[in-house]
Amino acid sequence: MGAIFVVSSLQSAPLPHGVSDKSAHALAYAGLAGLVGRALGGGLPPSITGLKLVIGFAISVVYAGSDELHQRFVPGRSADIADVAADAIGAAVALIAVWAWGILSARSRQ
Repeated sequence: MGAIFVVSSLQSAPLPHGVSDKSAHALAYAGLAGLVGRALGGGLPPSITGLKLVIGFAISVVYAGSDELHQRFVPGRSADIADVAADAIGAAVALIAVWAWGILSARSRQ
């Protein structure tokens, strides 16, 4: 969350050449949601339930909304609901991956 806040505070995001804004949003929030999912799952390998999956998604999307609100006050930046949608997609993909990782890890231990 701190890294996302710092990048959002810049007048323009330092994106590598050829990386779209929406891809960067999805990737950043996939990273955030992956960490949130791991934390909610209790470490490695994660043991994430459906409720924890929903909580992790909610945490990520609420932060995405607050980040867009924050960007409204940064010169040169603006708030965009499409960015929140990209954030939500990235978060969902990461949380599903964390959930699947937990299931596969449990099966391999049996």
